[in-house]
Amino acid sequence: MMWASLAFLTTLVISAKGKYIVPGGRWQDTNGSLINAHGSGITFDQGSGRFWWFGEYKTEDQPEGGGVSVYSSEDLSTWTSGGLALAPIEGHQYISPGNIIQRPKVAYSSETEDYHMWWHADNSTYGLLLQGHAVSSKIGGPYSFVDATAPLGNWSQDFGMFTDYKDGRSYALYSNGDSVDGRDVYISSMNDNLTALEKTVYRFPKFDLEAPSIMQTDKSYWAFMSHKTGYRPNSEKTHDIPCFTKYLADDADVVAFRADSLSGPWSQPFIISALNTRTFNSQSGFTLRIKGTKKTTYLYIGDQWDSNSVWDSRYIWLPIQVDEKGKSVSVEWHDVYDLDVKTGEWKAIKGKTYSAKDAKTQGGAYKQEANFATDGVILTGIYGNDSTVTFENIEGSGKPQWVSFYYQNTDDMGFGDQPGGTPDRIGGSWQLRRISSVVVNGDSTNIETLYQRDTHKGIILSTPIQLTLKKGKNNKITIGSLNNGFDNKGADLDRIVVYPAED
Repeated sequence: MMWASLAFLTTLVISAKGKYIVPGGRWQDTNGSLINAHGSGITFDQGSGRFWWFGEYKTEDQPEGGGVSVYSSEDLSTWTSGGLALAPIEGHQYISPGNIIQRPKVAYSSETEDYHMWWHADNSTYGLLLQGHAVSSKIGGPYSFVDATAPLGNWSQDFGMFTDYKDGRSYALYSNGDSVDGRDVYISSMNDNLTALEKTVYRFPKFDLEAPSIMQTDKSYWAFMSHKTGYRPNSEKTHDIPCFTKYLADDADVVAFRADSLSGPWSQPFIISALNTRTFNSQSGFTLRIKGTKKTTYLYIGDQWDSNSVWDSRYIWLPIQVDEKGKSVSVEWHDVYDLDVKTGEWKAIKGKTYSAKDAKTQGGAYKQEANFATDGVILTGIYGNDSTVTFENIEGSGKPQWVSFYYQNTDDMGFGDQPGGTPDRIGGSWQLRRISSVVVNGDSTNIETLYQRDTHKGIILSTPIQLTLKKGKNNKITIGSLNNGFDNKGADLDRIVVYPAED
């Protein structure tokens, strides 16, 4: 029997040297446009020797139903846009601009010798809960719609796809909705030509999780899933049924399960990152296996959703640490890292730290004791137009460099005083971020915007911006506040870290 989907295997024969990967950054393609591919899936295609990134195309005017975009790369950091692999069709029953087209995944079928795209297909009210299917003779598309079906007669919400690298068999992964009769996650095998599901291999019962993906190591299978908390740090939709009237902030983390076989038994779920970081404000969606000549590296591919501007949500890609003996995996934060897809090796890039204790304050901004902060000091009171903090004597290269701003945003997800508990309720609307201005060397004609998503109190996270600093050690970076629609406040600052320019 010929197994399908061999395009998902990642034994690489290409020679491209990896460039920096910067989780949470504003990633641009080779044309200088922001990469727009959310809820993504990545396929390595042996024929082209390239990675192909498929994702939801979102704009401010069309946050849903924009179709599926595609990008290609040899090194996972330099991406070339291929436009829309699946374009919406006005008036179409399932892929019109008014429909939901989410979490696309693509695999190759050796049986049919073409490429198959699957996704969560729905209407604007999530009343269909189907799986969409399209096909193309070329991996970059365009893809032609085939149908949208209920998998094995069931509902299907968040969609994932996994291909076993040992035998090439592909599997569909999907949650089955939010109703009391749903709330399960399924692993179902697909037929050889990837045109339909065959049977359910395993059901994760009533954990009420979504955004499933599976990672395979030599000894184990690992399933990653997210809790449901809306287009908030790591989950996708709000819920209006009684069992979801409270948003459990401490539960809003990505979790993993382990098993020796896809059919189970699977372990209890466990959290994969530092507590209270909500997996660095991200949601799971895909994992990528990179088998190099020296090392096999696994990447967590997540989305950092922004419910205030979903189209501008960022991407969180981080190496996964595997502990087979301890039967555990973990995801650790790195501002900037270099990945060589040929060898499979990666290394964190070291930057130079500038502490809050050495910064200068102006207006109402001031330094405050914080036992959880670097050097025990945090910068706060960055409110209004005249309150700023400035880091001085910063060394630059004269070229674009990534600068990470470490912050605490105390608009955390604690429960409010309204019925059912309503976190982040300020002025009657959800608030998930503060917005600051960043000015280099006093040039107020060139202001960068720094989005600082919410954290728990005492939890420090970071946001990167690419800045151009003059060569030498006489640079200064000034941070103020920008009006984010409710209180004109910037987050508290712990430090900044300046990373070297890429060669």
